[in-house]
Amino acid sequence: MAGKDVSTMLIAPKVWKNGQLIEWNDAKIHVMSHVVNYGSSVFEGIRCYTTANGPAVFRLKEHMQRLLNSAKIYRMDSKFTREDFCTGTIDVIKDSGLDHCYIRPLIMRGLDEDKPAFGVNPFPNPIDSYIAVWQWGKYLGDEAIESGIDTCVSSWTRITSNSMPAMAKAGANYMNSQLIKMEALLGGFSEGIALDDRGYLSEGSGENLFLVNNGKLITPPLGASILPGITRDSVIQIARELGIEVIETAIQRSALYVADEAFFTGTAAEITPIRSVDRITVGAGRRGPVTERLQEHFFKVIHGECEAPSGAEWLTYVNPEKKTANA
Repeated sequence: MAGKDVSTMLIAPKVWKNGQLIEWNDAKIHVMSHVVNYGSSVFEGIRCYTTANGPAVFRLKEHMQRLLNSAKIYRMDSKFTREDFCTGTIDVIKDSGLDHCYIRPLIMRGLDEDKPAFGVNPFPNPIDSYIAVWQWGKYLGDEAIESGIDTCVSSWTRITSNSMPAMAKAGANYMNSQLIKMEALLGGFSEGIALDDRGYLSEGSGENLFLVNNGKLITPPLGASILPGITRDSVIQIARELGIEVIETAIQRSALYVADEAFFTGTAAEITPIRSVDRITVGAGRRGPVTERLQEHFFKVIHGECEAPSGAEWLTYVNPEKKTANA
């Protein structure tokens, strides 16, 4: 079954809810659900890519483990295992007939309509799990992968890890991200870069950040209130396999302006070069050689054209029997 066309975007007609496939239009929640009023959700963003052996999901197990880790931090005990979420993802993609897609798993606190609870206390509310998929292009634009984007340093500080756990991918955290993103867009930029509460570089509104200086790859550490990005981790592993030195350290804002190269990473952004910050040109004002080299290897891995570092299994094939037949 092919996905349905909604304003030129192909969306899978079914959504996985609590272990069952339901119609897209039936995937609804009550307006008084706890998640609507208090932001009590955790989620993931995952991509399924087209390969010579059919659709394949990138680092599915790692993403689903992070989903469950986020839920654990917020005391949201899901009755579904990592394997359940992985299987549910494959089921939705198979049913959709899409050969590539973006995947959105969610765990949220809903509303018990027989015994509704309306306060901040989340415990009386049921926990529901969903997986939806749709086709989504390059998050920051198709041309951005090569030409790069213009950014600014945001006036909004990244949330501190002792007020909101930055390592959890929680819906509420993204109110902070929205402020960063809106400020950037209204200022004529594609994306904003947030500082942490100490004034060091943190990340974008929905991406991790890398700088290149003298051939070395430099990125803020987990202590800079960043999300432990899976694409970030992938790039670090690829860089080390390619012999590129990687340094995780606190980075001053001014380092952005004198970097040879800079780029964002993320499931949606993949590897997107940064050509300017605060209208100051970064490097040559276009994708640099280190960024291009990392992009080239990354895209080969995600499309199944070469192995992941150390021979790791980063792709989960939607139809593994076809992979075996084509091997």
